[in-house]
Amino acid sequence: MNGLLLIADHASNHVPGDIDLDIDPALLDQHMAIDIGVAPLGALLCEALGMEGIYGGVSRLVIDLNREEDAPGLIPTESDGFAIPGNRLLDAKGRRARIERFWRPYHDGIAASVAAARPRLIVSLHSFTPRLATRPEEQRPWQVGVLYNQDDRAARPGIAALRAAGIVTGDNEPYSGKVLNATMNAHAEANGIPYLGLEVRQDLIGDEAGVAHWAQRLAPVIVEVASRLP
Repeated sequence: MNGLLLIADHASNHVPGDIDLDIDPALLDQHMAIDIGVAPLGALLCEALGMEGIYGGVSRLVIDLNREEDAPGLIPTESDGFAIPGNRLLDAKGRRARIERFWRPYHDGIAASVAAARPRLIVSLHSFTPRLATRPEEQRPWQVGVLYNQDDRAARPGIAALRAAGIVTGDNEPYSGKVLNATMNAHAEANGIPYLGLEVRQDLIGDEAGVAHWAQRLAPVIVEVASRLP
């Protein structure tokens, strides 16, 4: 489907060999390091809809690509109660080097793609953990959340379409796009481009069957939202 662009900031758990985070390697397969299921789900959605896709190529524990350059959590020193000792050792020079190596090329690439193609709709794809280790009592019942900041042109019909399809849908849940929306703020809102920010619960897309199922459910929603835009 022409005019669509998918962006998945946290699609990878890759940590370059010259970066030592000093963490248990098992953490790299958990939600702190990667948006579980997003890479294969994004690939199926792009294939089904003829979308171009841009995927973050480094773990969010190396640098969080969905943060502003000056955000305190850009290079996390802890995540969901787990310390990231290697990042605590970074001085200002090391922080700047990591920004220049990963964050800036990623966002420069998005900016160039958006300027060249001027998409009608950007789909921002993330996934969220059903339960945070630091807040085990918190209920996260939504199957999909729709995140947005000031521009809700795609979010409103997206929420309506998801709910009409029987999908338990969060409106700026499990967290608010008015607080955390850096990539869409910079590349969609700043350019006046509508965007649909989708957060899928990770236990639903943790295996191949789940990914295929949710690609089939989400593709028609994206098509409907795009068709409603002027």
